[in-house]
Amino acid sequence: MNIGEQIKKIRTAKNLSQKEVALALEMDQAQFSRIENGKTDPAFSTIEKIAKALGVGLTELVNADDIFAEVNSYDKSVIEKMALVDQLEEKEKTAFFSILDALVSKKRLKDSLSNALNALNLA
Repeated sequence: MNIGEQIKKIRTAKNLSQKEVALALEMDQAQFSRIENGKTDPAFSTIEKIAKALGVGLTELVNADDIFAEVNSYDKSVIEKMALVDQLEEKEKTAFFSILDALVSKKRLKDSLSNALNALNLA
């Protein structure tokens, strides 16, 4: 995979548009698009700026395949999933656990109501 594809993979994983990244780089969006689409090879200094704008290190930019291949946590064990959660920033962890708490509460309420209805039907 070329550097442009790596850049695009990271940009899309972070839900950023080409325009947002180009603005952060103070670069014309068309020029950024050419880099991302492999139509032009950026200078090393430009690659450094792109990595910084994307919030990743150069190593992460070059190894995007390996890094983002592991992000899909659906098939991972609970321990592996919690290790991924542990990598989040504190604010993101708080949001994650708030969502988890809400889902567990919803499940418990649903189970309680179902049990109550079943008890009424048996009576």
